[in-house]
Amino acid sequence: MSTTTMDAKTAILARARDAISRSQQGRPVRPIPRDYIRSTEHAPGSDAVIEEMIETLEDYSAQVVVVSKESEVTDAISKFLAGQKATSVVVPTGLDEAFKKAAAREGRTVREDSREKAIPTLELDEIDAVVTRCRVAISLSGTIVLDGEPDQGRRAISLVPDTHVVVLKASDIVPTVPQAVEILGKNPTRPMTWIAGGSATSDIELVRVNGVHGPRFLRVVIVK
Repeated sequence: MSTTTMDAKTAILARARDAISRSQQGRPVRPIPRDYIRSTEHAPGSDAVIEEMIETLEDYSAQVVVVSKESEVTDAISKFLAGQKATSVVVPTGLDEAFKKAAAREGRTVREDSREKAIPTLELDEIDAVVTRCRVAISLSGTIVLDGEPDQGRRAISLVPDTHVVVLKASDIVPTVPQAVEILGKNPTRPMTWIAGGSATSDIELVRVNGVHGPRFLRVVIVK
């Protein structure tokens, strides 16, 4: 184990012991340091942040397209679904109507889902793809976060279908995790789903298996 790791472990345990001691003695616990690293070099949604987001997503085998017009967004959604040979799509009820229509192109069946009218899990398992918005994204880690709002829907619809198409506004891409947590912290009770590429895992022999914990395929439309 490295010296750095040992030092960090020692510091954490020391803080824990100090907090327990202060609590037992009725003394106030010291404030927890919150001086997390934040990027000041690049603004959210800047070209550098978008480029980093694309590079990181592609490292996870996700496919990404950047568009600037409403018509290009709907075309990109339709092309991604066609590329996956999807014939059925689930969408949250609060998704943009134009996106729902794009999902329905080429004869695809579209079903809307909400907490009030949830599609049963076994039926959801038969649906090929899902289209959602998202709350925020992190370029450093290539992470996309959903928080259960009407344009993102229940967690189940983003975990069960084989393909997930996400529409992401460039202005919602921040450089670092602390910056994303600040945004998510405004509504801390919402159910969050953190996505970094298609779902994958490997066994003890390092044989990669896709789609174990969620969609195997992630397709992202970034709107500048």
